[in-house]
Amino acid sequence: MGSRIAVCCWSLGVQGPGELISTLRGTPIDALQLALSPLAGIASVADDVARIRDAGIEVVSGMLAFAGEDYSTLDTIARTGGVRRDEAWPEHRAHAASVAALAEELGIDLVTFHAGFIPESRDGAERARLLDRLREVTDLFADRGARVALETGQETATTLRQALADLDRPELGVNFDPANMILYGKGDPVAALRMLADRVLQIHVKDAIPTATPGTWGCEVPVGDGAVDWPAFFEVATAIDPPVDFVIEREAGENRVADIVQAHDLTARFVK
Repeated sequence: MGSRIAVCCWSLGVQGPGELISTLRGTPIDALQLALSPLAGIASVADDVARIRDAGIEVVSGMLAFAGEDYSTLDTIARTGGVRRDEAWPEHRAHAASVAALAEELGIDLVTFHAGFIPESRDGAERARLLDRLREVTDLFADRGARVALETGQETATTLRQALADLDRPELGVNFDPANMILYGKGDPVAALRMLADRVLQIHVKDAIPTATPGTWGCEVPVGDGAVDWPAFFEVATAIDPPVDFVIEREAGENRVADIVQAHDLTARFVK
């Protein structure tokens, strides 16, 4: 199977499968990444996803998020992101297990999430504890027939690659988001993609401009309007073998659908 161009369902700003279907029909896109965490425990979810698929929309992957993640500032997300918080780990593990079961029920074989700022130093109890939790989450999904991919941005490509080696889970890979590398100030997206390419399982198509004030967020912008060198990026991304899907994510802005179409049109120039 070749690469597909999809969109994150949470980027569309819609409520319910009917609105999702009608909104997508106004775009060139017929595939999506589904946010699974809000759906865990909802009785109608299988019927809703069947309705989406019956409309000719493919679900290429799912997304796992943990309660209490605070993106207000870089400092707050560093403290609360992913599986980092000790007091929340039992709840987070249980939620990951429920999402893994849902992914199996829905036939979704790839789920992405943020690990939670993996420490740069390979020594220390905090890093070991975080990696142990990531192994547990990976195994929960593997037992249900799904791979997992860690979102980029909260650590450098070097740190993430070292962590993947230490985690020693072949079914664990990377969901590469070039804008996140810029938003978090963690390095050049193209160089980072080259370093991680052999572990990339999916790509988010998103753009950003860096902050002028160190320690604060950069700014997400429509694809093509930011700092990502898209021709160079796609030269590396389209050489990944086996091919990966390109999933458009837009988390800001007042014209989400128009921005998503702009991202699709740029991506379609490179992804055939």
